[in-house]
Amino acid sequence: MPPLDHITERLSRGLADRYRVERELGRGGMAIVYLAQDEKHRRPVAIKVLHPEIASAIGAARFLREIQIAAQLNHPHILPLYDSGESDGLLYYVMPFVPGESLRHRLERERQLSLHDSVQIGVEVASALSYAHAHDIVHRDIKPENILLSEGYALVADFGIARAITVAEDSGPVTTAGITVGTPIYMSPEQAMADVVDGRSDQYSLGCVLYEMLTGRPPFGGTTAQAILAKHMLDPAPSIRAVRADVPVALEQVINTALAKQPAERHPDAAAFERALAGTLTGDVTTNRVLSPEHPRRRKRRRAVALALFTVFLGAMTTLLARRPHASRPGGGPASASVAVIPFANAGGNGPDYYVDGFTEDLIGALRRIPGLQVAPATSSYRFARTAKSPRELGERLGVAYLIGGSVQHLSQRVRVQSFIIKTATGDTILPHTYDTLDRGTLEVQAEIARTIAAELRVNLSAAAAASLGRRPTTNPTAYDLYLQGRSDNEQRTKASLERAIGLFQAAIKADSNFALAYSGLSDAYSFMAAFNYGAAATYFPQARAAAIEAVARDSLLAEAHTSLGFVALFYDWDYAEAMHQLNWALALDSTLTRAHLFRSHVFLTANQMDSSIAEMRVAQALEPFSQIVATRLMTALYFGGKTEESVRVGGQVFQADSDYTLVIPDLARAYLKAGRCTELLRMADRPMTHYYLEARALSAVSYARCGKPDQARRVLGELAARQRSGEYVGHYEFGIIYGALGDIDRAFRELNLAVDEREFFAFGIAWDPLLEYLRSDPRFSALTARIPLNNRTDT
Repeated sequence: MPPLDHITERLSRGLADRYRVERELGRGGMAIVYLAQDEKHRRPVAIKVLHPEIASAIGAARFLREIQIAAQLNHPHILPLYDSGESDGLLYYVMPFVPGESLRHRLERERQLSLHDSVQIGVEVASALSYAHAHDIVHRDIKPENILLSEGYALVADFGIARAITVAEDSGPVTTAGITVGTPIYMSPEQAMADVVDGRSDQYSLGCVLYEMLTGRPPFGGTTAQAILAKHMLDPAPSIRAVRADVPVALEQVINTALAKQPAERHPDAAAFERALAGTLTGDVTTNRVLSPEHPRRRKRRRAVALALFTVFLGAMTTLLARRPHASRPGGGPASASVAVIPFANAGGNGPDYYVDGFTEDLIGALRRIPGLQVAPATSSYRFARTAKSPRELGERLGVAYLIGGSVQHLSQRVRVQSFIIKTATGDTILPHTYDTLDRGTLEVQAEIARTIAAELRVNLSAAAAASLGRRPTTNPTAYDLYLQGRSDNEQRTKASLERAIGLFQAAIKADSNFALAYSGLSDAYSFMAAFNYGAAATYFPQARAAAIEAVARDSLLAEAHTSLGFVALFYDWDYAEAMHQLNWALALDSTLTRAHLFRSHVFLTANQMDSSIAEMRVAQALEPFSQIVATRLMTALYFGGKTEESVRVGGQVFQADSDYTLVIPDLARAYLKAGRCTELLRMADRPMTHYYLEARALSAVSYARCGKPDQARRVLGELAARQRSGEYVGHYEFGIIYGALGDIDRAFRELNLAVDEREFFAFGIAWDPLLEYLRSDPRFSALTARIPLNNRTDT
């Protein structure tokens, strides 16, 4: 093996334009790991470099091909791969640098772990393995060294090398280099015999790791590798309870099943192993789906609801506490724990409404992170809270056992939060609490409320969930306040509100440069400036990308950050693979993040997978059944998927429910155009339009042109041209669809080509937009769509 410093020198020299290698972190039989700085993204990374003789035996092309396959794994308990390549004859791949320690380091320090921590780590690793196995990737080297512990979570590392070596062995004489995949102490019998292995081999290895976490030693030992492997193949595993009597019989049985000598006698797959382990931890393996909140559009209505409910709740609480010496405690187990959060009231009215709104939404977010607790979506809670007359009726409509309410009051030097729980079946008030944030921030109060609710509802709060509640997006109260203001403005979607949001997010970042959520919010605000036609895509999307990259660099496990990056990849970079990669990663981190489902629906559209696009939007609607934006985007997917009448029906329902919700107008106009329903179309076209929806105004011109009123169409066209001359941004796409509808095909193609040149927001869908069907027979159309990378893929 070449001297270590020589390898370091070669790596530093070869990667100098991208990474700054700082120091060695560790080395093993196959690779050396270095700490480095990613110069482009300004983040710390770990670079793993194969020993040269192993790299030579595997071959660069084969290694990089297999690493690329492993890099497709997107799961919250799998350490992702950022990059890979060859430099100066060295094969390497790049991973996040994870602060914390490996399971090996913790075992060296503690020897035996608690029952709870052992099972929780096992559940998270099994979850990662289940996901990888579903993608036909077997790890082959599960051991404490490859399980990283960071911020209360387990991350499985090193899927890449084992796969590359295994495939290489199948193709040629790699073993002449002395490479052994797997570690004898944790190796399954079939792997020890060089037999064909599948995911059940990883299950056996994890069983060995669990055995060691509980007892302080692996199940089999010996002075030589051969002796250890012989025991794996022949000897039964010693009793765990003989070493540690407090281990439950059920847990020992689950681990013994994983350690069966024959793969067929183990758990059917890693998912079954995960469920069995989780059952020993909670006593119930049922997983309740948790629903995500959406920022409501009707703030004034929500405030009235909050104040009215708070008054009712205070009266009920006072009466019940006076009547009973002790507050009641809810019955039932974790499977029946279901809650709805009613918007908190702004007590006294002297605090900013955005702060109270943000508190409510972030409390919902904290509750969502508790496994076993079912949380109703905010849109449902707010909708039914306006109409229900009693806690019982509200509970019946929402399908929940408990309501959570309260108030936020700004005092001179502090914030006071009151919260309580109402049992919907009886109306009893449970556990009223007052929290004072004089000595601690509001984020800590949210976490404490969530923990208290979990305890009162008897939901088992796992170590990972407890650690998640303890994770704070920022420790800076000023940064958090600025972020909440920015988030409030971001949701209004007007040009002025988005410009305010950008400034507020930037101020939050200035107050806390590591505030990942603020970077994600800033990215979204920039993206929306382009998406809603407030400026050129080239002006805003690069800034959106840069902010999203900063968000991921600061918190790679933040689902919102990956969603922001996926949005840019789809609508500006026109990179299908990257968009799908980022959105899959976001949903692996938080499967209930509605807007990630919404954007992934659009990714499917670009691949002409219309059924998948519609299905993805139905998932989003199941998560947010009363969300106007979700219903509108479902309408969009139905329209592009050829289900015109259903699209018209869904859009009509949204419009009928709220005729002021103008975001639905462009999509409804498209559907009416496709259906040939000119009466409704012209009625909509005659509605007053603001510059907020230039696309809607452009579509009104198309409607006039297609429904026999070309003079009115030209009038709107002239109006938009005048706006453009005055300095207001109007996209070429808008002009293109109007010229096309008026029959000026040459000018239509000229404008649409300019839209592609400038990567305007709506240009990504030109190839499959039914609005442009009349252009498809023109030879220029195929030339136009060929310029959009999303249309040139070969993997769909």
